[in-house]
Amino acid sequence: MPDHNPDHRHAWEGAFVLPKAGSKSKLKAGLLASVAAAALFAATVHSIRAEAPQLKSATALLAAATIPAPASGFADLVASVKPAVVSVRVKADMAPQLMSDDDVGRPFEKFFKDFGGRGAMPKGNGPHELVQGQGSGFFVSADGYIVTNHHVVDKAVKVEIVTDTGATLEAKVIGGDAKTDLALLKVDGRADFPFVELADGKPRVGEWVVAMGNPFGLGGTVTAGIVSAHGRNIGAGPYDDFLQIDAPVNKGNSGGPTFNTKGEVVGVNTAIFSPSGGSVGIAFAVPASTVKAVVDQLRSNGRVERGWLGVQVQAMTPEIADSLGLDNASGALVAEAQADSPAAKAGLKSGDVIRSLGSARIEDGRDLARKVAGIGPNASVEVGFVRDGKELKVTLKLGTLKDDSVRKAKLSDNADAGPPVLGLTIAPAAKVEGAGDKGLAVLGVNANSKAAEIGFQEGDVILKAGNKEISRPEDFKAAMSEAKAAGKKNVLVLMKRGTALSHLAVPVAIG
Repeated sequence: MPDHNPDHRHAWEGAFVLPKAGSKSKLKAGLLASVAAAALFAATVHSIRAEAPQLKSATALLAAATIPAPASGFADLVASVKPAVVSVRVKADMAPQLMSDDDVGRPFEKFFKDFGGRGAMPKGNGPHELVQGQGSGFFVSADGYIVTNHHVVDKAVKVEIVTDTGATLEAKVIGGDAKTDLALLKVDGRADFPFVELADGKPRVGEWVVAMGNPFGLGGTVTAGIVSAHGRNIGAGPYDDFLQIDAPVNKGNSGGPTFNTKGEVVGVNTAIFSPSGGSVGIAFAVPASTVKAVVDQLRSNGRVERGWLGVQVQAMTPEIADSLGLDNASGALVAEAQADSPAAKAGLKSGDVIRSLGSARIEDGRDLARKVAGIGPNASVEVGFVRDGKELKVTLKLGTLKDDSVRKAKLSDNADAGPPVLGLTIAPAAKVEGAGDKGLAVLGVNANSKAAEIGFQEGDVILKAGNKEISRPEDFKAAMSEAKAAGKKNVLVLMKRGTALSHLAVPVAIG
């Protein structure tokens, strides 16, 4: 695409490129468009002022109206909420960084390649450089609070919003949260901005939705589609819980709202799935429930504090569940309780399966991370877990999540290891230099064996089998025999790779 504005040599859309495992397809955080400050309709606003001392949201006004069926279009819906959607323009300070012409995966560099920008990222130790970006947002209060994506305003030195009427207003960043990719802005000086409300519940799969934004700087645009899934994990962060919206949302729309037919915001547009660089009609939005929780904290504190349990977890598989004697694979399997964490102090340990947090059921490790974070720090909570086939409970006080804790709490890479067959060369770790004093060191893995399929690698150390510490190959065989005698198809193995711990389910039939 040619550059139609030679004066803006560094214009960008801030599209983050997220490679999809095993393919060249990419998830791009597309900057989406508009949120703003103007007036719903002059006549409507005047009538509201006459009737009540406080402005009503566009959502509340729309609730009393009859929403047309999709066959009749979404004109009334769009007319009511569009004044609350704005374009967000950003000047960001980009620090110098070493990079070659072959570098890929950097958000700004990718834009230059896609859109023909003639500028280049600063190299070496050159000066910082201001670049321009554009996204979207929407007013959530009459006094000027605006929601957008964190990546739209990250490193911003100046932020402006352009309203539906074309007015340009200066905004300040109240706070941002990179883990959910949300940010809160504020425009001062007025208390009568048109605004919209966040939905209380999740939309149903198959429900009509309307996405608004400002792709490619063309001005406010509207697209319609349906919700096709909840709880999508696209690898963007530890708390991924995206709505999948099947609508032609484009880059340039990041931070824009997706509405249900009641005029409520059900999600904040954040990313698109794009094998080719353009929209294929699959977009992802942060659900309103997450937006509410994050925005409330940003407004109060300018930052988000999350609860911390302190466990490294991995997803359950049917094979692992069988090895533990469980009838289903729900819950989060503890690979390790971090030292001095709330979990360790409460007695949780490797091999425990966490199945509830308070009254809430835990589906998997990611569900546990979201729920713990949502409860917040310093809260007392009852944790229900299974150990050696027994259901136990413990009450503990959550800590405060820190950045390094997020890294440790990510799901193990071996969480989804498949069913296997041994082909290992093993020896007592104490006899292998650098392997430590405990367990069995893996000296070799037959490339054609099921041990390789399971995920064993040379250099791994097997610490436990069947929840028992092992130090000899005979211990490993005995654990498999015991599991087989107990009617289990798999034996649970605790493995150490480097400093990381994880579990694997090994079929007893191969012992």
